[in-house]
Amino acid sequence: MKIEALTVALRPRSAWEAVELGSALVRRHAKAIWTPWLLLTLPLFAVLNAAAWALDVLWLAGLAMWWLKPAFDRIPLFVLSRAVFGDVPTPRQTLVAQRRWGVSSMLGYLTWRRLSPLRSLNLPVDLLEGAHGSEARDRRRALGAPVNGVGILLTLVCLHFEVAVYLGTASLAMVFVPDEYVKEALTRAWAVLREAPPWFLLLSNALGWIATSLIEPFYVGAGFGLYLNRRTEVEAWDIELALRRLRDRLLRGAAPLLLVFAFGVALMPTTVRAQDADDTAAQSAEDDAEESEGEEDIARVTLEQVFGTIADDQGLRDGVDAQKTPQPAPPAVEVSPGTGTPGGGTTGTAGAGHALADDGRLRRAVKQAYADPTVTPKRKVVTWKKREVKKKPDEPRRQPPPLAGVGEVLATIGSYGLWILVAALAGVLLWTSPRWLKWFRGGLAREGREADEIRRSDADAMQAPLPDDIPTAIRRLWREGREREALAMLYRASVETMVARTQAILVPGATEAEVLRASRRLPLGEDRDAFARAVRTWQYAAYAHAFPDATDFETLLRDLAARFGWSGHVRSDESVPA
Repeated sequence: MKIEALTVALRPRSAWEAVELGSALVRRHAKAIWTPWLLLTLPLFAVLNAAAWALDVLWLAGLAMWWLKPAFDRIPLFVLSRAVFGDVPTPRQTLVAQRRWGVSSMLGYLTWRRLSPLRSLNLPVDLLEGAHGSEARDRRRALGAPVNGVGILLTLVCLHFEVAVYLGTASLAMVFVPDEYVKEALTRAWAVLREAPPWFLLLSNALGWIATSLIEPFYVGAGFGLYLNRRTEVEAWDIELALRRLRDRLLRGAAPLLLVFAFGVALMPTTVRAQDADDTAAQSAEDDAEESEGEEDIARVTLEQVFGTIADDQGLRDGVDAQKTPQPAPPAVEVSPGTGTPGGGTTGTAGAGHALADDGRLRRAVKQAYADPTVTPKRKVVTWKKREVKKKPDEPRRQPPPLAGVGEVLATIGSYGLWILVAALAGVLLWTSPRWLKWFRGGLAREGREADEIRRSDADAMQAPLPDDIPTAIRRLWREGREREALAMLYRASVETMVARTQAILVPGATEAEVLRASRRLPLGEDRDAFARAVRTWQYAAYAHAFPDATDFETLLRDLAARFGWSGHVRSDESVPA
């Protein structure tokens, strides 16, 4: 693998930055990903749904397409793994590679690992590195352990995106339904959903395939971005790449210097005198001999100093001298059975008998030599300590303050007195409940108020019936300076006429917007426009206190009277408050 051919900037990133890197790679190579995706999944979708339609199990086709998603994930992973090194495969190469590439790992991903939330992170490890068994498990654990949480969240996010695309595409048809038919359309849609006809299941499978085709490549790309980031962190790809670039730069700059050095070495004289070589060899031999003698002297002096300063015994000195001088090999002797000594003697040679006789003093001398801090810098010291440690003297007990008892009493009263007060208050409320409880029920007889204390508006009283000659009554109110009442009667008459013609049902207190929506059922567009002008004129007068001039008012009244036939007006029994 040539990491210097990577087309992305290698640097340690956070996990979510790595997810964004993978999504950017998918967007960059969208054509190379979705073309083989459609060429592979669309025919398979058609074949599975045709077979399921023939068997009358269309739901099984959708389930099969969803279950085969790990096999489809190989397409974006194959493209991204090549494109990141600058080699973008063609759709034909991608489809041909699906025959064998990653087939050995698909058994696990289509069976026991199918529901794993870490599929996007584990697929690159298994398919790109080709590990199997325990080696693959260790590799997945090493690369995925620090980002397993991000991998699980990535799966949940992409799952929600797929559901959102599915539901959004399914509800797209409701955008084209008019407002007055929304309720009826929803009712029919619920009935179709309960019946589940074959065409509905086929449409559901198609929407699922569309959602998967839109979101799944981004899911695989985000997992591949996490994989690249973890390889960069674990194997230090960014540092290795920087060092390789530095080496290349140095080699390009050092080539002329190496050429000059090679020419210089070639032109230097290479003849060496034999006498100088012999002198050098002799001098080296003498130096080696001196160094070996010096080492022997140092060893001998050190051993002699150590054992000489410890004891002045002649036997110890003889033993040391015996160790320094080479001894001839002892003659072969026969050992008598059962005695353990040659020829039935008691000890060995006579020279060593005196030294072995003082074996106790030798051991003490050696022990004392090893006790020297320069020879053994670490040593163990054993000391005795008393088991009972002196206890610290008890501190003098502080005397309580003089008013401590009073404070405790007040604290007790404050602790329990509040509960007593709450209980007393609850008892008082229960005792007086017959007096105040009926206030909440509205049963308390209230005193009547004077008539002049309340100013009632026309809307508070019962609406009077409309007169037979509506235009004349409206003009009379207008001439008397009661413009608001004239426009209120105009609005009431218009609404009642509209209700009578459209047979609409308006709730009491219907707003102007509801009335306008009901007026859409008027058959003629001119009638709807005239009614809308009447409603707007009333709104300006009621809320903005803006009244039309006499000419506009008269024009509107004549238009409405002519269109609604108020000269021989027949009213319905219903009335709408203005």
